This record gives sequence, structure tokens and C-alpha cells, in this order.
Amino acid sequence: MDALLLLLAALALGGFVFLPWMRRRRAVQHTRQGMVVAADPMAGYGFVPLEELDVRLPGPDQELDDALSEMRRTHDWRPAAALLKSTGDDWERRWQRVQTLAGAAAFELAAQEASEQQLRGTAPGYGDGGRTGGIWLRTWRTEAPKDPGGAQTHAQFLVLQALRDPGSQDFRMILEEARTVCREATLLAPGSPLPYIIELAVARGLGDRPADYEELWSKVAQRAPQHMGAHLAALPYWSQKWHGSRQEAEAFAERAAAGAPAKTLLPALPLFAVYEHLPEANMVRSLYQSAVVERAIEGAHFALREAPADHPMAPHVRHLLVWFLVRAERYAEAMEQLRLVDGHVGAVPWSYGRSPAAEYAAYRALAIAGWERLGGSSADFPPAGPQ
Repeated sequence: MDALLLLLAALALGGFVFLPWMRRRRAVQHTRQGMVVAADPMAGYGFVPLEELDVRLPGPDQELDDALSEMRRTHDWRPAAALLKSTGDDWERRWQRVQTLAGAAAFELAAQEASEQQLRGTAPGYGDGGRTGGIWLRTWRTEAPKDPGGAQTHAQFLVLQALRDPGSQDFRMILEEARTVCREATLLAPGSPLPYIIELAVARGLGDRPADYEELWSKVAQRAPQHMGAHLAALPYWSQKWHGSRQEAEAFAERAAAGAPAKTLLPALPLFAVYEHLPEANMVRSLYQSAVVERAIEGAHFALREAPADHPMAPHVRHLLVWFLVRAERYAEAMEQLRLVDGHVGAVPWSYGRSPAAEYAAYRALAIAGWERLGGSSADFPPAGPQ
């Protein structure tokens, strides 16, 4: 499980506000009152112990787990290719799986560089092999150059490599290479939105003009207009942190939510826009009970009620809801989301901390403590785990 700590959806969805150290410290301090309960979360509540939390994904994906295990054992690319082929045009699930596979290659490369650096006593570099990834990804691209899954995974891997060090002199070069591979992937699978979704992060990092970014976004929207992952990937460009403003980001999110057809998760997008622009040092409880935050929370609740229970992006929404609900002291609602999502923590906001599992466990402890202060108990709580 720890072998894939670097492959977090946040890297691909990137651009959300980094949780400042002081916020984390405050959350941990507040958590102490609930740590007695959280120390043995399996007792009564059925929660997964801290050391067993899976930091790779926001929710379970057994087929992906099996493929990753086989690839670690054999260093063979074929389980990854077969997985993506079987995923077909389930674009939300395919997007998440491509991110995870690319993250696995990124971790392998990082581990290899660290080992070589220790032997040489030099700083790690990218090099030609460094821009191709783990052994299985390099072999995949060599032996099956026309496989769109390999090209998509390679492009996403390059984005992750660039994001490792945005201040590097190689940053733009790697992103330009990623753009080239995205366009190659487009030719291999013309109807797929994935190369364009991956290119959203490339365009953001390279600082594309708004008109060019809009044109790129239109290509995504033509192919997958309700793709939640694509909207999350696009949102940061219009945020204050990157090339827009709070008003532009919120307008993008509100338009998507208002125009969303039934059974999509897009009504939850404003919650991510609010999170993107939270003041870094604000500890005022009333902020999380304001009309803006309450409206965004209700939009997320509505989206989860209406969307299919197995929607691949639903865990992303649930994790962010937990964060907001705990801060708003809506502990019963937070406990319900924890019940449905517990066990996997590879999602915003936990993935921005140094230890995603610890970040998540701290908020889980706060939720339990608040729930019990309001009279709840483990006897009143249904068994945890996806339903």
C-alpha cells in the first residue's frame, strides 16, 4: 500500500489550495479529545485502523488492485493494458485508472532515483529514462506503441513528473513533451476525452491563454460533457491561484452545476470551488456555517443522492464533504459519509498533507468525538464500509 503513496488523485486534479501547516496543527490539536475513540476504530464503529488505510485511491477498485499487484510481481505491462481495454469508454473510471497507473510508474522511478542517488551521492535527475517511467511503462510504449492506453498513461506520467518540481528548469520541457504525447494519444483514440483531460494540466502549467484553454476545454466537453474528473481538472485554471479569480472559478462551477443533467455529480462542483478559495488562516467556525458553504454542501448531498452509488468519482465528493461537515460541526452527516467511504483516503483534501492517512484519521476522530458529544454511540451506528 505504501508503495504507491505518490500516486494520489490530487496530483492529476492538482491546483486545489494546499492545506497550510497551521490548519493541520489546529485540526490535530482539536482531535486529541477524540483520539481515545479513534485509537481503536474497529471497536464498535467498524472503521479501518490508521495503519491499514489505503492511500492510493479514494475508493475501492479490486480490478485495479489486482492489476497493480500482478505488475509489481512481474514488471509486465500487459495487466495494465488489459485493465484499460476492459474499462472501455467508461471515461470516469478510465481516467481514474490512468492516473493510478501513471502514479505507480512515477513512484517506481522515484524509488529508483533515490537508490541511485544514494549510491552516487548526487541529486536525482530526469534523463531520458526518467521521462518514460518504470520498467513496465517503458516496455509498454516500446512493444505496443499504438496502444492508446499506454500513450495516455505515459502522458499522465509526464504531468506527474513535471509537478514533482514546478520550479525545475525541466518543468516546461517535460510539459511540452507531455503535450506531444497527449496529441499522439488523441490520434490513437480520436473519440476519447482522456488525452484532452490530461492536457488540461499541461495547458495550465504552461500558462496557455484563456482563449486557447477555452478551445481545449470545448474538445473535452464535446466528448464527455458530464465528466466530473474533467471538470475538477479544469477548475484550477480559472482559480485565483493560477490564471483566473475566485469569481471566474465559482462561475465555472455554478454553470456546470446549473446545467447538469440528472444522475451526474456536477452539482457538487461548487463545493470544490469553495475549497479552492478558502482563506488560508481562517479558523472562524461561522465560515463553515455560512450560506455559501451550506449551499455548496447541499449541492454535494444532492449530487450524491442522484448519481449512481458506484459512480467512480463519488468517493472524491464524499471525502471533501467529510472535511467540510466536520468543520461545520455537522457530525452526524460526517459520520454517514465516513461510513460509506472509510478505508481509502487517496483524495482531496487528505492528499495535500504529508500523511494522508493521518490527516483523514484526525478528522474521523473529530467526527466521532462530536457524534458522541451529541449523544451518539457505536450502538447507533450502522456498520462502516461501502454499501
